[in-house]
Amino acid sequence: MPLPKLRIYNRQKAHAIPLPWLRRIGKAALPGCLKELKSPEAPLATLEEIEITIVDDADIARVHADFLDDPTPTDVITFHHGEILISADTALRQGTEHSQPLDREVALYLVHGLMHLAGWDDHEPEEAQEMAQRQEAVLQGAIQAC
Repeated sequence: MPLPKLRIYNRQKAHAIPLPWLRRIGKAALPGCLKELKSPEAPLATLEEIEITIVDDADIARVHADFLDDPTPTDVITFHHGEILISADTALRQGTEHSQPLDREVALYLVHGLMHLAGWDDHEPEEAQEMAQRQEAVLQGAIQAC
């Protein structure tokens, strides 16, 4: 199965995001996420391209309100057609709370979005915990590969 092409864009200006490194992490994480497919019908199994856009809290809050009826900022929004939005503002805040640098937190969110495309959901506590463990393993493998 060919890997989807990743396109990563930075649409926010407040935080320095190392896009070349993030692209390498994303490419390295894709095979691990594909191994974690929850079902053969998961979107990741058939997507040819995935677009990842890094935005600020205001932009992600607008999308969150428009599509999920929640006007608050969030970390990641994933659309099954292959679009992932990541809030750099939220990544900085949550990364600081967990003693993680911004670039690693953004990379975690990228993998989190890919895991959603692999069919994982984090609404139920048990699945959220399992998803978190699997995505951390995928991220660690990707970081080591880079």
